[in-house]
Amino acid sequence: MRLKLVAALIALAIPAMASAAWQVVAAEQGKRVEIDRASIASDPAGVATAKGRIVLDKPIVDPKTSTSYRIIEVSNRFNCTERTLATLKRSYFKDEGELLRQEEVKVPFDMPVRSGTPDDKLFREVCRPKSGSDAAAAASKTAEKVSEVAGDLRQANEALIAKEVRKDLQRSTSRTMLPGSARRVAASGSAMKVAVPLASNNAWSYDGLGGPDNWGKLKPEYATCASGRRQSPIDIRDGIAVDLEPIQFAYRPSSFRVADSGRNVEMAVYGGSFSLLGKSYELIKIQFHRPSELTVEGKSFEMEAQLVHKSEDGRLAIVAVLLDKGAENQVLQTALNNLPLEKGSEMAPPAQSVDVNRLLPENRRYFTFMGSLTTPPCTEDVLWLVLMQPQQISPEQLAIFHRLYKPNARPAQPGFGRLIKESR
Repeated sequence: MRLKLVAALIALAIPAMASAAWQVVAAEQGKRVEIDRASIASDPAGVATAKGRIVLDKPIVDPKTSTSYRIIEVSNRFNCTERTLATLKRSYFKDEGELLRQEEVKVPFDMPVRSGTPDDKLFREVCRPKSGSDAAAAASKTAEKVSEVAGDLRQANEALIAKEVRKDLQRSTSRTMLPGSARRVAASGSAMKVAVPLASNNAWSYDGLGGPDNWGKLKPEYATCASGRRQSPIDIRDGIAVDLEPIQFAYRPSSFRVADSGRNVEMAVYGGSFSLLGKSYELIKIQFHRPSELTVEGKSFEMEAQLVHKSEDGRLAIVAVLLDKGAENQVLQTALNNLPLEKGSEMAPPAQSVDVNRLLPENRRYFTFMGSLTTPPCTEDVLWLVLMQPQQISPEQLAIFHRLYKPNARPAQPGFGRLIKESR
């Protein structure tokens, strides 16, 4: 009898222990954000993984299964230094312990963490600075790691130098005389160190060996760029004219940050969203491309603005605005006015705001299809909404962009029979 009682008490305790792993980090209207602190794992480079979840007061319908769920659990990777996160896995629960479905993210994509969002609440908990001895230990491990990497680099460089010396010696046996410069290189180790280029860092670009044709070969995580069947951009043609639900934009003047990647100008915007079919997408950033990446019936445009959004369950949506030569575009001008002075850096003006509404045309009819990001890792399952009416940019703005950046548009990708709808 006593054994049965102990077993019953243990059985009652197990659910309580499992639920106790989740701790509330934020309570908002209609939901709460929770974290499993035991799942937090970090490395000396400032990258951490952790589990979090959003618990809704009222269930919502899952469009994939037509069944309601109330809990969205995510496994995220956080870069505490860069202030970004990538979702690795999502799980949807009807209720506590009742799993509806799971999905692995094939190619995790790092996105900026926007202040005030549930992602931001989790980020703050995961990337909370260490104190005391923990911080000292972490710093020591980082220093050891840096020293180890530096040693590896030295060894790799020396091996590369030795390899090149052997090549030069082999070439010399087939010639009666080495050119003067080759003799000097072969005779001097220090000269060889200067002459031998380092190996490629697999950086992607819009031309050369790192260009779009080779993106899928540069890194394993870029494989979708070559193998995906829902890649963007595309040439929009043969759309089906139907009564599409209007996009409900809710942009407002917001603070922003402008970054120059060397390939492009990017504006992170801290406010605004749109909703469609009962789902809301928060604006994350705006990217500009020259010429337009999308074409319509083969027609290209001077430039294109891509407004990247993210929903609460991690889905990505891009609103594309086509740009042709005409009057000055205020949003693009705000980005140009606040460009950082050096490539690879950013600027966040403290007393300015940007109104993204000024980027939108009066006519909100649109094309829509499923596609991908147009830059590595070319993540698919992205909802595209392409506004039909082009907006304008001035010849001066176009000239500035031309001076600062090489053409940065990925070529059109195969449609593979995907469905395109258009407002009628």
